[in-house]
Amino acid sequence: MVEGFKPKIRTVDVDFFYGKVQALFKISLEIPEKQVTALIGPSGCGKSTFLRTLNRMNDIIDGTRLEGKVTIDGQDIYAPGTDVVTLRRRVGMVFQKSNPFPKSVFDNVAYGPRIFGMKDRRRLGEIVERSLERAGLWLEVKDRLRHNAMQLSGGQQQRLCIARALAVDPDIILMDEPASALDPLSTSRIEDLISELRRNYTIVIVTHNMQQAARVSDYTAFFYEGRLIEFDQTEQLFTRPTEKRTEDYITGRFG
Repeated sequence: MVEGFKPKIRTVDVDFFYGKVQALFKISLEIPEKQVTALIGPSGCGKSTFLRTLNRMNDIIDGTRLEGKVTIDGQDIYAPGTDVVTLRRRVGMVFQKSNPFPKSVFDNVAYGPRIFGMKDRRRLGEIVERSLERAGLWLEVKDRLRHNAMQLSGGQQQRLCIARALAVDPDIILMDEPASALDPLSTSRIEDLISELRRNYTIVIVTHNMQQAARVSDYTAFFYEGRLIEFDQTEQLFTRPTEKRTEDYITGRFG
C-alpha cells in the first residue's frame, strides 16, 4: 500500500464470483479521500467488477458472491443490516453510457432528492441549480430545464448524469469509463470536471484510456486477470512501475 494518505475506501482480500466463475482474486486496496483513483487494465481484467463492489451494484446480478471485506470510513458495507439504498446515495455511480431518464432536465436532477423525501419546491430548485453548476452544465441548460433531457447532446447527457449523482450529496463518485462514448471535446470537458470535483469528492474511475488516467488521476491501480498487480501514485506507476506486467501494459506490449 502507498503511505501518506487517509484511506476513504479499504478492501481486504476481496474475492468475487459470478456463479462458479471467480472474477476477482484477493484484492486489497486503500483508496485515498478526495483524490482521483484510476483503475486500468485490459478488457475483462476485473476493474469494472471491482468498481461495482464499492456500492454493491453487483448485488442486482443473480448468483454473485463476494468474500473478503469492503469498508468506507471504517464501516463494513457488506455487514448484515446494511441499508443499500443509503449506501448508494453516499456512493454515486456514473456509467459508461449516459442514461438520463426520459424526463425534463430538472426532473432528472431532482429525482434522487425526491426519492429521499425532498418536497420543498424552492429547495429542490436550489439543489438542481447547484448540482448542474458543479457538473459544469448550468449555463448551457438553465433556460431549458423543462426540456426533455434526451434532447441534450451526448456530452451534455453525461454531465447531466453526473449532476444527478451529485444531487444527493454523495461522498464518493464511481465512474465506469464515463467518456468512452464521447467526442474529444466532450471528453475534455468531462476530464476538466473530474479535476474540479476532486476538491470535494473521492472519485474512482475505470478507464481503458491510459492517457486519460495519466491526465486526471492522482493514483492508479493496474488490474490483470482479476488481480491487482500494482498500485501507486499515477506519475510513479506510469514512469517507474515496479512490476514488469505493469510496464508491459503501459508500453503497449499487450492489452
